[in-house]
Amino acid sequence: MTTTKKLSLAVAGTALAAGLVLAPAAAFAHVGVDAADEPVAGQSTTLSFGFSHGCDGSPTTQIAISMPEGLSGVHPIADAGWSIDVERGGDAGRVSTVTYTAIEPIPDELRGEVAMQVGFADDASGELVFPVEQSCESGSTSWSEVAEPGQDPHDLDAPAPTLEMVTPTPSEEPAASEAGDGVEPWTIVSASVNVLAIGVAAVALTIAVRSARRR
Repeated sequence: MTTTKKLSLAVAGTALAAGLVLAPAAAFAHVGVDAADEPVAGQSTTLSFGFSHGCDGSPTTQIAISMPEGLSGVHPIADAGWSIDVERGGDAGRVSTVTYTAIEPIPDELRGEVAMQVGFADDASGELVFPVEQSCESGSTSWSEVAEPGQDPHDLDAPAPTLEMVTPTPSEEPAASEAGDGVEPWTIVSASVNVLAIGVAAVALTIAVRSARRR
């Protein structure tokens, strides 16, 4: 069963409030995804989805992002320039689609961006694909193509945003010399014994001197 939860924002957004900037005329027309931190299994980060053009010049009205397997949680980030619909599906109620609807259509020459916080499952690995449906006042574009092995993603007409999971490198054990600052354990023991012997000798000498004075 699929349910939809709508998060409506009462404040109308302006281009500045929505995080829009002028897009270079030569910019590639596609939707991309960027992670605030390295995407690592079992951790979380903020994902930003940016687009720099509408649909053949038509202003963008909506961005619908499908969630892949490998996520443990999805929390869209509220923005005054968008209303947000969260669609859940499956027995576990996992978020399946997040739809951002622009309060005001975003002109073709402006760059728009939406964001969400996501958690990665403990077994998340490889490449996560986020198909996006971009709707405009006139027409729409389905950014859902995935490159085949060996294929250049730039050859695709409408590539889906993808995120490559990162495998952390295990931290190395500190070397024995580093742990002891280059001093061998037996050297420390030997020095301790010498200090103790000197202390005992000093005490014995003090006792002998006092005994001699009493005589």
